[in-house]
Amino acid sequence: MTETQPLFKGLKCRECDKAFPAEVLYVCDACFGPLEVDYRYDAIADRISRETILSRAANMWRYRELLPVAGPVTVGEDVGYTPLVKAERLARALGIREVYVKNDTVNYPSLSFKDRVVSVALTRARELGFDTVGCASTGNLANSVAANAAHAGMTAYVMIPSDLELGKVLGSFVFGAHVIGVDGTYDNVNRLCSEVAGQHGWGIVNVNLRPYYAEGSKTMGFEIAEQLGWKLPDAVVTPMAGGSLICKIDKAFREFVKLGLVDDHPARIYGAQAAGCSPIVNMVKEEADWVRPIRDPKTIVKSLAIGDPADAPYAAATMRQTGGWGENPTDEETVAGIRLLAECEGIFAETAGGVTVAATRRLVESGKLDPDGTVVLCITGHGLKTKEAVADEFRTLSAIRPTLADFNAYLETLNKEQVACP
Repeated sequence: MTETQPLFKGLKCRECDKAFPAEVLYVCDACFGPLEVDYRYDAIADRISRETILSRAANMWRYRELLPVAGPVTVGEDVGYTPLVKAERLARALGIREVYVKNDTVNYPSLSFKDRVVSVALTRARELGFDTVGCASTGNLANSVAANAAHAGMTAYVMIPSDLELGKVLGSFVFGAHVIGVDGTYDNVNRLCSEVAGQHGWGIVNVNLRPYYAEGSKTMGFEIAEQLGWKLPDAVVTPMAGGSLICKIDKAFREFVKLGLVDDHPARIYGAQAAGCSPIVNMVKEEADWVRPIRDPKTIVKSLAIGDPADAPYAAATMRQTGGWGENPTDEETVAGIRLLAECEGIFAETAGGVTVAATRRLVESGKLDPDGTVVLCITGHGLKTKEAVADEFRTLSAIRPTLADFNAYLETLNKEQVACP
């Protein structure tokens, strides 16, 4: 094999292992299972090491041998390598010995972990000859496709449920994308995108480019292991929408072990969804083999409101096989989780982050998560996108005159609310 040959063989079915070329394919023609990238791990092992990774720029492409791109990175060169924050005050509040926050609220350019998957998808889309791309989205993916397509000079069509938060709608419009609101749920939007991909021949990142797109999520797992000092954590808690992220974090850990970059260590993987739309968590709690779709999601956590998630069986299997579990806190618990993370660590998360914090609290209280371990919470999007969720939690801003007497009077009457974080 030469240095210029891709380090991935092609695609393979996740169900029957049938091999396919590395083209615009996403469903097996034999069993209708989903396709994923098939890597040449022996060749990768000859090219990647801790030293190689550390010599590269601090972005997600420092792990490029494990991403499905044949040539140079052309979209999202600066994405990733977000902070892993040691959260001591949050750890005390949750009753856990050691907590780290993987803070993708500051990911470039659209402030969510979706920049990882879009960087891979659009770079691969260019290699496959696309100049028009799109997505079905609950908000963050739409923002990321719009932003990255603008930077790359690609035309973007993003389709979203029409009732999304204003911040996420504006976060797509501002980049000049064609933003199409659809009356219906995310699942309705996703079906429409599948039809659009077929008729118009566009690169829809989470439909016909999905095998490549999904691999970008692994970089969050790679970074966690590296930033912990080339070690795997005892547990990871991550939000779930379609279910891909939780699977890919586990895959990232297994790939690092396979390549000798970290020692093997049992890392339990936990998933979090909102009570009003938790089909994957329900699978785990009910010990079910098949997902029971949620036809009418009812939650403020719109970014996770996918009623019929594509990777549900694989996400549930990841939790079961690693010894993890799933939790589904209420909207009220979610808002409390947003506030707790903000007050303890100065990190403003969107509603999915609130779900992750609230689910972690539930997991500790139920005994499903060992409080004596090292636990990583994946916070996947910025709270400025979902300000509506916490707006009612705070009193209306009142003004004082610019005098010391008025300030002292304010101090005397101030209602000293106790913050949630110790």
